[in-house]
Amino acid sequence: MLLTSGQISMTISSGIIFIFTSLLFLSGYVLQQQTVRSLQAAIHPPPPPVPSASPSAIALARPFGHPPGSNGYVSYQKLLGGLAPDIDWKKAAYVQLVTAHMTVCNAVMIFAELAAQKSRAQRVLLYPKMWDQNIEHDRSSALELERSMRLIRVAAVRYGVVLAPIERMMDVGEGNMEAAFPLSGLLSLTRFDHVVYLRPSGLIIDSSILDTLFSMPTNASFTSFSDSSSGLPPLTLIIPSKAAFYAAMATLRGDLSSESSYLRSNTHFLTLPSTPAPIVSRTSYLHNVSEEFESDIFLSQAGYVQLLDEDIKGPEYNIPRDVFLQSRPQPGEARTAWEELYEMYRTRRMDVCGLDLEPMPAVYGPEVDVVDRVET
Repeated sequence: MLLTSGQISMTISSGIIFIFTSLLFLSGYVLQQQTVRSLQAAIHPPPPPVPSASPSAIALARPFGHPPGSNGYVSYQKLLGGLAPDIDWKKAAYVQLVTAHMTVCNAVMIFAELAAQKSRAQRVLLYPKMWDQNIEHDRSSALELERSMRLIRVAAVRYGVVLAPIERMMDVGEGNMEAAFPLSGLLSLTRFDHVVYLRPSGLIIDSSILDTLFSMPTNASFTSFSDSSSGLPPLTLIIPSKAAFYAAMATLRGDLSSESSYLRSNTHFLTLPSTPAPIVSRTSYLHNVSEEFESDIFLSQAGYVQLLDEDIKGPEYNIPRDVFLQSRPQPGEARTAWEELYEMYRTRRMDVCGLDLEPMPAVYGPEVDVVDRVET
């Protein structure tokens, strides 16, 4: 049966009316649901959000102090309970004290990594004021001085480091620079509440872990962190004080052995347990790790790692292949981490300082190229 023109018009009109009626209904329904939800929210407001852990609490929620049951154990909760809620970053500083040209590059590498990881703490570099005078008696020393001053200027310009040339604190011989500028001198930096000193040569892996130390409660002038009770600690937290500074200078009288005794008697030592990601560590620790050790965790979550091994003079040197291979940990994850740390140091040294590894001291025999380090 054929439809008339009137029937066709009626069908089209009915369809249009149905479509617009449906759209009007749907828009009204959506608006009604939004209104209902708003009323429900006003009558029954959601509970306040649970505050998340502070960055300090997260970073320090790791093994800290000796293992439970030992004399030096520090409870996580006790430590975290004493952390300051806020840190005045103008009063917190990483300070490097350099007295030898060989350590200048490592100090700049430390500051470069702090800047790259956006640490909010101040950065200060102390160095002998005599270096500014450019006085050296032989060509070799003059070249070393020129290189050191270039790197010091790089630290200031690129990484926002405050440069502080300092006079000798102790009247000792020209060849005893370490005694002339003792670590105890950092007690005089009273413009800061907390100072962190990182012993060379080493690498910052995660600066956020180190930043939490600025809020650590302590009354000791020196608090040292280490993965072992032997050797000089890789990291020392210092609370500057004029009274403590004057007492230290009166005790030392230019005797470096006196400073060692002074530091031992005035330092609170915290020995960190062997963990996959300690706050501070040394490469020598990698020779004694457990089977559960994972190199990926260690290389991504450790705070500061000092490259210190018994048979290696330092990571700045191009160690002969046989010495390098014999110094490695046993095959496994620890060896992987150990080799990557030394390679990381070489790469950062080149990237930051523009320096290759130093020629070998004569005691090691003929120099070899660094590419021969990795065992094939």
